[in-house]
Order: sequence, then C-alpha cells, then structure tokens
Amino acid sequence: MKIFIDSADIDEIKLAFDWGIADGVTTNPSLLKAAVNRQIKAGKNLDIREYLKSILEIAGKTPVSLEVTETSAEGMLEQGERIYDMFHQASNNVNIKIPVNPAFQNEDTTHFDGIKVIKKLTEQGIPVNCTLIFSPEQALLAAKAGATFISPFAGRVDDDLRKNAGEEFQKSDYYPAEGREKNGKLLEDNGIVSGIDLVCKCVDIIELYGYKSEIIAASLRNTRQTREAALSGAHIATLPFGVIKDMLKHHKTYEGMKAFTADIVEEYANLK
Repeated sequence: MKIFIDSADIDEIKLAFDWGIADGVTTNPSLLKAAVNRQIKAGKNLDIREYLKSILEIAGKTPVSLEVTETSAEGMLEQGERIYDMFHQASNNVNIKIPVNPAFQNEDTTHFDGIKVIKKLTEQGIPVNCTLIFSPEQALLAAKAGATFISPFAGRVDDDLRKNAGEEFQKSDYYPAEGREKNGKLLEDNGIVSGIDLVCKCVDIIELYGYKSEIIAASLRNTRQTREAALSGAHIATLPFGVIKDMLKHHKTYEGMKAFTADIVEEYANLK
C-alpha cells in the first residue's frame, strides 16, 4: 500500500519524503489555510503560487492532489484546467481534486456536476482525485467517469455512525472495522458498518470490474485504522503527519532498544 501524506505543511511534507515513506501528497483548502496561517504567524512572507510549487518540487514525480474550490460544473472545470496548466509543466505530478457530488442538499440539481467534470478532465489527460466518497455506488460512478484516484472517507463514516447513535467521542478513537452494535442493533449506513468496510467495498468493486482507478483510504484517524486499510486492499492511504509518526511507536520496541543497548559488548561496538 502506498502512503500519501495528507498535509499542506511544507515542513511536514519534507520530513515525510526525507524519511523515504511518502508516495504522494493530498491537500485540501482547509489544510492549505492552516499551513498558510502557520507560515504567516511565523513571520514568513508567503506567495501561495510559490508555496505550492515548493510542495510539488519536494514531491518530485509522485502525485500531488490540489482541490478545486468552485462548486458548479463550469467553475470546477475552468478552475481545474487552470490549476493544472499553472503547475503541471514544472512538476508533471498535479492531480485535480474534484468532489463526487457538489450538491449541498438533496433538492439540488447539481448531483452529477462532479462526475461530468471528472469525465471532461480525464478526456483531456488531466488526472483526477475524486473526493468525498461515502458510498460504494459513488465510487463506481467515479471509476466509470475515469477518476485516477477515488477517496472514500473512512474516518468520517465512523464519526457519522457514532454521532447518529448519540455517542460522544474523540476523532482519534478507534472504531472497529467489523462495526458494532448498540442496544442489540448493528450501527450502519445503508449497509456500510464502518469506514474500513466502505474502503473494502470500494476496492472490491474496482477490482471486480477491472477499473484502472486506485482507491485512496482517506480520513484515517489512527494507526490501527491504517493497518486495516492496508489489509483491506486499499491501493493508497492518505495519512495526517501525526498518524505517520505514530506508526513506528510501540512500548516493546523502546524496551528492546534499552535491553540491546545495555547488552552491548564494547569490543563488538569498537570493531573496525
């Protein structure tokens, strides 16, 4: 499973690539806003175009997803083309992030605008990361439209299941991949029992029908969920910097290091 760092913080991105574990970058307007604010608070002058170019340069040849902020089909298409034209010649690793459905409510008539834009961008050779996937059927339509990447939001599914059950929780809390019951009833959303269950079903559909799209397990909140995403067959996981750091932590590793260090034979350590 490939790992994309889910961040717009240039220092975090650089570290992830320096460590040799990053296979790409995903960003969104919220992450970019937070990163920009940190830079400004640190007293740094910031040109957003140069900032994004720096991220693309650090990523090298690996994919970087840049998200549109427009919500109409026309606006998303124009902005997606503009962002791609602005950056791809210098880096050739830009992917345009498009929501699977830009509608704000059920009564809106724009449900297929995202799918239409994905198809048009793909026909121009512009790779697309289809975001805000919350059902396998959304993933199916994104794949049929030609999306390069499809991002089911595992953590947000778990949040929604707990919220609908009236529970209090921290976003980093683990939620079982197999789902769980409350008052003798399995918590589910139209048959989806957890975020990892959503990822599994999206992977199954893509592989069953041989679509070229890759599934990005997104909105992962902890290391155990990351492990389960890998075991589910997700092609990629996009991870916050904090989750990446936590993946190497284990109390027995610390214990072992202390024991090994205490047992070092001086003559062995000084071999030349």
